[in-house]
Amino acid sequence: MRYEGLDPAALSSRLQAPSCLALEKVTSTLDIVHELAGEGAPNGTVVLADEQVKGRGRQSRRWHSPKGSGIWMGNLRRPSTPVEGGLVAIRAGLAVARALDTLAVVAQLKWPNDVMVHNRKLAGVLCEARWRGQEVSWIAIGIGINVHGPLPQEIASRAIALDEVLPGVTRLAVLDALMPWLRDLSDAPTLTEQECVEYARSDWLQGRHITAPVGGAVQGLDRDGALLVQTAEGLERVVGGGVVTA
Repeated sequence: MRYEGLDPAALSSRLQAPSCLALEKVTSTLDIVHELAGEGAPNGTVVLADEQVKGRGRQSRRWHSPKGSGIWMGNLRRPSTPVEGGLVAIRAGLAVARALDTLAVVAQLKWPNDVMVHNRKLAGVLCEARWRGQEVSWIAIGIGINVHGPLPQEIASRAIALDEVLPGVTRLAVLDALMPWLRDLSDAPTLTEQECVEYARSDWLQGRHITAPVGGAVQGLDRDGALLVQTAEGLERVVGGGVVTA
């Protein structure tokens, strides 16, 4: 399939990916990444779909991903050192935020995997690891970005498409901005000081009160990517679960 007029070879060259597969319709790009990884695909392989019929988010949620409306991407990572999928998701979120910054769009990050613009969800990240014994064989990074609206009425109050704030934007322009950051994702086992500072600048939850998975005021992240929440009993580390704001 040609993606935005480019065949897979031209797309791979433009995105500087070792391999790039563009498909018209998939269940989820994550599924394709896992298949390719099992067949020996190289680190950095990119899968793009025009449409996902079973796009997924965290906690088995469905991701709205209709034909031609957004970037539905899977990216294969073969970490050089052991790294948790949660850290990879945070770094991928930072990559999306950096890409948007180059497009003059200010984004914020909502732990653990949402990218927010004007307090509405623009993009999401989902990472799935596959293990061999105690070692991570690969991590599939799924990134969904709403590029073209309008969005369905049932999600329009909490979600946003990029062309609402950047009229005329194309999927290729977003990919051009995103891929340099995505290619350079670190495999470090903890967040660097620079990553922590960068995340803090764009932390949508910082200072907000949440009611789940614990109740309290958010105080940022630690180096392991855990959410820090000041509760009545003290500072608590949250490593998973869906966040509900008060």
